[in-house]
Amino acid sequence: MGEFSRPTRLDDALQSLEQGSWRILAGGTDFYPAQGDQPISESLLDLTAIPELRGISKTATGWRLGGLTTWTDVIETALPAAFDGLKAAAREVGSIQIQNSGTLAGNICNASPAADGVPPLLTLNAEIELAYPGGNRRLPLGDFITGVRKTDRHSDELVSALHIPDIAPEGRSSFLKLGARRYLVISIAMVAVVIVPDKNGKIIDARIAVGSCSPVAQRLKRLEERLIGQTAAQGLSARVVADDVIGLTPINDVRGTSEYRMDVAEELVKRALEKVATPEDEAR
Repeated sequence: MGEFSRPTRLDDALQSLEQGSWRILAGGTDFYPAQGDQPISESLLDLTAIPELRGISKTATGWRLGGLTTWTDVIETALPAAFDGLKAAAREVGSIQIQNSGTLAGNICNASPAADGVPPLLTLNAEIELAYPGGNRRLPLGDFITGVRKTDRHSDELVSALHIPDIAPEGRSSFLKLGARRYLVISIAMVAVVIVPDKNGKIIDARIAVGSCSPVAQRLKRLEERLIGQTAAQGLSARVVADDVIGLTPINDVRGTSEYRMDVAEELVKRALEKVATPEDEAR
């Protein structure tokens, strides 16, 4: 049996990381189910009593989401429309009890290909803030998650916050997920979309990410580029073609075949784009 520590200050947590080997708990919603009935042999560093690691605040350049911010916090906080996709994903993260305990940092550090929060955070251009003894560093979420259950976090670091750069008030977003049932399910495929139209309804920024169809969620860069300049109106899904998802590498498992996932990803992209499109009567 290892040690257990639940510090109340960030500095104390970082000091512990510097001095020993710890398994970090940022909610425990992945750790405890995986543990099953096996005895806990590693030392646990529980961060949930550190108040400075939780909360959502506006900054001069965007938004700061503390690493221990829960999915319930995301759902209940008043945020711009561009965060609607993240809020929708938050409502898909297990039961309400899991949403109350599960955290942003825990979700991204677990680095599951099916992590619901990753695609919408990718479309928000999220940057990860990693604190270490004596300082911190930031890197894009796409660089932080390096593979299945793999991240760029060093042993003496913890995820202290996520930073979302400002996005125009006109920005819109959506999130769609397909599972074997409606709720409490690991996704077969999921898609997040953010578009930003100008005052004339022309798209000036487009971001589309697909999860559960590759070791790490991927942005569809070619499709994003092709949408620039298009009118953000219904019928936008007609711009999507099969080649837009050709770079995905889904697996075969009990939830679906790789071929099925490819078909689902393409369809979800189309539907997610329609959700953010301007109704035809408004577009005229």
